[in-house]
Amino acid sequence: MKIEIPGHGLLEIKDVILDFNGTIAIDGKLIEGVKDHINRLAAEVNFHVITADTYGTVQQELSGVNCTLINLSHTDQFKDKLDYLHHLGKSTTLCAGNGKNDQILLKESALGIALIQDEGVCVSTLMAADIACKSIMDVFSYFDKPNRLKATLRN
Repeated sequence: MKIEIPGHGLLEIKDVILDFNGTIAIDGKLIEGVKDHINRLAAEVNFHVITADTYGTVQQELSGVNCTLINLSHTDQFKDKLDYLHHLGKSTTLCAGNGKNDQILLKESALGIALIQDEGVCVSTLMAADIACKSIMDVFSYFDKPNRLKATLRN
């Protein structure tokens, strides 16, 4: 996705990093519609889900979802989410999350989106974001209706 945002410049998104619990899942269960949206949009951008897998369900829940899964509780390759953002390239990565451990991701990425869903959002994470949304579906809608980003971020 590429979009020119007045006063902000060209925003080009190649990768999307999503937190699992509180972002695309509630209480360890994938939110309805997430699988379909990711699978449809995966032709445009690469999706990455990074999680500590609090509920132990991520492998099962993401079965059939076109994304790269980084389970931080099972890997030594990346010590934290920020390592993975740097691996992908922060200037072309959109990050969405709600927890305290997502704060630096939202601040450092090309576009950081804080989500205020059933689990809530850490206030410092909210303040580090470029945008706050009420649903993960709002994040997916930016790919279909990029002028929403322009309207929200323009100077």
